[in-house]
Amino acid sequence: MGLLDGKVALITGGARGMGEAHVRLFLAEGARVVFGDVLEEEGKALAAETGAVYVRHDVTRPEEWEAAVGAAVEAYGRLDVLVNNAGILKFRRIADMSLEDFDQVIGVNLRGTWLGIKSVIEPMKAAGRGSIVNISSIEGYVGAEGLSAYSASKFGVRGVTKSAARELAKFKIRVNSVHPGAINTSMVMDPELVGEVDAEAFVKSMVIKRFAKPVEVSHVVAFLASDRASYCTGSEFTVDGGLLTGAGY
Repeated sequence: MGLLDGKVALITGGARGMGEAHVRLFLAEGARVVFGDVLEEEGKALAAETGAVYVRHDVTRPEEWEAAVGAAVEAYGRLDVLVNNAGILKFRRIADMSLEDFDQVIGVNLRGTWLGIKSVIEPMKAAGRGSIVNISSIEGYVGAEGLSAYSASKFGVRGVTKSAARELAKFKIRVNSVHPGAINTSMVMDPELVGEVDAEAFVKSMVIKRFAKPVEVSHVVAFLASDRASYCTGSEFTVDGGLLTGAGY
């Protein structure tokens, strides 16, 4: 018996990194998975390897949300789970950041999450229940130099999650957020970010002194997607190795 047997899940940003880990674990736990990404080559390769359904999906565009949700319902007749995982990070200090870069980060990370929630309400109502898991960040609790747009977007995801949880509870749709810390993905290895961070001091600040594997986040996401989390909604789950311990948030 898998944790997600019988569930149909849509995962955004699923072609690589943490999203790919979500896709693989959800499949291993018995879910039927549709995943989207703008990385078409990587997406098609992962679909061919795993049997998951890939759709090209720009999360900032309502029509592509309609297509992605439609693909899941057409393929499997229902939709039970949404993982709003797609996200981007641009390291720029406020003085140096263009409005276009700021808008792009907010567009993918916050607008994309809001559009996702909006897009799955009707199919989840039709299914009789649902679970939405929004991927925020520890930067949704504390600001970081050079990450004003990213932090703003991830703080915003927290607020959208809580509002949606209140609005959708009457339809038996749960909405929670997950806040990863130092995860070993390509996004955190952005050359500009790496060049600005004192890696040795950063590791020393950790309670668990290592970067996490992406699947360590996926296990929390899968739990929230499952019926075992039936009494969890509007809640925030950190997967940060204790990084925020004593941070005063």
